[in-house]
Amino acid sequence: MQLRKLSDILSENSYPGRGIVIGKSEDGKKAVILYFIMGRSENSRNRVFTEKDGGIITEAHDPSKMVDPSLIIYAPVRVIGDTTIVTNGDPTDTVYDFIKEGKTFEEALRTRTFEPDAPNFTPRVSGIVERRNGDFEYKMSILKSCFGDESSVERFFFEYIQPKAGQGRFIHTYKCDGNPIPSFEGEPEAVILSGNIDDMTKEAWENLNADNKVSLFVRTIDLASGEADTRIINKHR
Repeated sequence: MQLRKLSDILSENSYPGRGIVIGKSEDGKKAVILYFIMGRSENSRNRVFTEKDGGIITEAHDPSKMVDPSLIIYAPVRVIGDTTIVTNGDPTDTVYDFIKEGKTFEEALRTRTFEPDAPNFTPRVSGIVERRNGDFEYKMSILKSCFGDESSVERFFFEYIQPKAGQGRFIHTYKCDGNPIPSFEGEPEAVILSGNIDDMTKEAWENLNADNKVSLFVRTIDLASGEADTRIINKHR
């Protein structure tokens, strides 16, 4: 697999949908978590990220224009102890509840499937970061239909127990734009993580499609202290 700049991957794809990047900062001292949302419809674009309880939630920018909140209003990021969970929907809460009960990321997601938004059947993408002993491990997952067949779910899990400085993995819901929109394929893409949190935030936001991007969340977690630094950009704020 080729290690690529995140900016190149984003600039070449007008609609990756919702995406998660997890990895280790260039200086090797921080875990990096990035999550973005995009939208093609007015309802999907009518959203902002808001910080809450150490994580974030999505909210309507203009509540009067909200049509159906079921798949677009959720908590993308939640924190429990030294564990940070990020997903593109309410599976965040499922994983949080399972972790709280001493169960695993995989056990939680085996109770879930892709979104019921025919004909796209949008995949559920997820990540979890666990800081321990001055370092961290992370996992990623995608739950998708088998070539658009709603009767068949496929679950994929990826584990990264020895993250390398300046490298991360990028998983997103869609391969590209389309109608129906084709699901992401293969393992998470290997990306270069360079600079500080502001550099990474700027790189991602400036290379997301200008018409379709909605909100961006970037967080670094100091591996020694656990201190978190967060950036949020909302198109509507």
